[in-house]
Amino acid sequence: MRISSKLQCFLASFSIIISIVERCNALTSPAIIDDHLSATAAIPLPAGVTGPESLAFDPDGEGPYTGVSDGRILKWQGEELGWMEYAVVTPQHLGSQEVKKEHICGRPLGLQFNKMTRDLYIADAYFGLMIVSEGDKFAKQIVTQAQNTPLKFTNGLDIDQDTGIVYFTDSSARFQRRENILIEISGDKTGRVLSYNPQNKAVRVLLNGLSYPNGVALSKDGSFLLIAETSTCRILRYRLQPNKDKRAQVLTQLPGYPDNVKPSPRGGFWVAHYERKSKFMEWVMSLPTWVREYIILLPLDVITKIFYKFSEWHGEPLAMRVSGEGEVLELLEDFGGEIVKYISEVEEHNATLWIGSVVMPHVGIYKL
Repeated sequence: MRISSKLQCFLASFSIIISIVERCNALTSPAIIDDHLSATAAIPLPAGVTGPESLAFDPDGEGPYTGVSDGRILKWQGEELGWMEYAVVTPQHLGSQEVKKEHICGRPLGLQFNKMTRDLYIADAYFGLMIVSEGDKFAKQIVTQAQNTPLKFTNGLDIDQDTGIVYFTDSSARFQRRENILIEISGDKTGRVLSYNPQNKAVRVLLNGLSYPNGVALSKDGSFLLIAETSTCRILRYRLQPNKDKRAQVLTQLPGYPDNVKPSPRGGFWVAHYERKSKFMEWVMSLPTWVREYIILLPLDVITKIFYKFSEWHGEPLAMRVSGEGEVLELLEDFGGEIVKYISEVEEHNATLWIGSVVMPHVGIYKL
């Protein structure tokens, strides 16, 4: 592929511009907030696996269960017994840790149990919406497309425990999970929020044209959804009642890039941020569209290394509890800790915060 002179000029100056942006970041100190997450302990995953993206407790309160990087669902049985394999998303499970083989092994992200049926629903990034019935070893695909458009990047989910309806996100119709950084760089707006009714197998597209919809959570009374839109750093609210405005409302802007959203038993919702906003990412997003389209033509591993490096330097993760009206109820952050990094989810259970991550080899636990 020939590189245009315009792109050559841009790439030649890229390292210099990064250096300037880095200096600007160094002059910008974060706001002073509660850093309690620095006291978080860790439960190591089995050797060789990483990325406990989402956490779920079964109807008996046992667990948590989590999906990991090799396509398995693991269950925590306590300190004496440790982790056990609960299920895998595909019989073609290879046990591979290579990102390039995720589409073969599967990558389970959002998890939730239906408390009545005891079925575990899985949002797998590559295989769509899946289900594991109690006693089964392998997950089954139940939704792979909607409105003749395949699910490209199935991500977060939640379940209405009264009706059984599953709400889930498809983060992009253009990019897969292993290309997730390209969703942000390109400004992609092909994400969707969908619902699945297990009674009649109906799949509906509730919202489309979204910028990296990620986590989704149902309100306690079942009247609305909260949706984390990662690229725009905001939470959307979508009302489910009949005769309500079916457009999503911006509930609140966030200080960082949100991942999953989970209800808190104390009220409100936990919004996990895998990092705070950085001057570097804001600068990238301010570039002309044609420049960003050129950037995504670079080798994916090069782009990923650059952006993760800046995340290490400036990407403090945080957990924020917000009300259904967008009020900040609680804010926790870890400055430079080795345990809490790239937070993907905060699940509150029995006065403990269970903390997931997209890349770390452990689950974090923080006693309230």
